[in-house]
Amino acid sequence: MPATPDDLFARLDELGIEVETRQHAPLFTVEESQALRGEIPGGHTKNLFLKDKKDRLWLVVAPEDAAVDLKRLPDAIGSARLSFGKAELMEEVLGVVPGSVTPFAIINDTGGRVSVVLSDELLGHEVLNFHPLVNTMTTTIGRDDLVAFLKAENHAPLVATLPTVDAG
Repeated sequence: MPATPDDLFARLDELGIEVETRQHAPLFTVEESQALRGEIPGGHTKNLFLKDKKDRLWLVVAPEDAAVDLKRLPDAIGSARLSFGKAELMEEVLGVVPGSVTPFAIINDTGGRVSVVLSDELLGHEVLNFHPLVNTMTTTIGRDDLVAFLKAENHAPLVATLPTVDAG
C-alpha cells in the first residue's frame, strides 16, 4: 500500500520537519491551483514524471510557470531522451495519480527507481508548496527541509538549471 498523507506527515515529524498544510477542493492543473490556492506564500511548482529511453525514471520539480524544454532537458540532467511517464507507472512507483505528483511521493519509491531533479530557480524560494500525496491539500515546507526529506528517503536531489522553451 502506498503511503497516505498521514504516513507522510508522521515521517516528516519523525525527521523533525515542520510543515503547514491547507485543505482545498481537488486541483488538477497549475491554472486551477493558481485560482484556488489563495495567498499561500512561497514557491509553487509543477512536477513532471518522466521516463528516458533507457527506462530511467525522473521527477523534475520546476516553478509552476516554467515551460521546460524536454528536448534540451537531457543535457541538463544527464539523461537519455525523455518523455512523460505513463500514469500506471507513476502509480506503481510513486503511489500517486496524475494531478497529485509531488516530491513527497518519493516516500513510496523504496526501490530507488526515480531520480529527483530540483530547479535551481525554484530553490530561490525559502518555502515551497506541494500536494502531500493527494490533490485536496497543499503543504508548505522549507526549501532546506525538502532537501533533507529527500536525502532521508535516499533520493538526494540533483539541482539543475532547467532549459526552457523561451530560452535561446
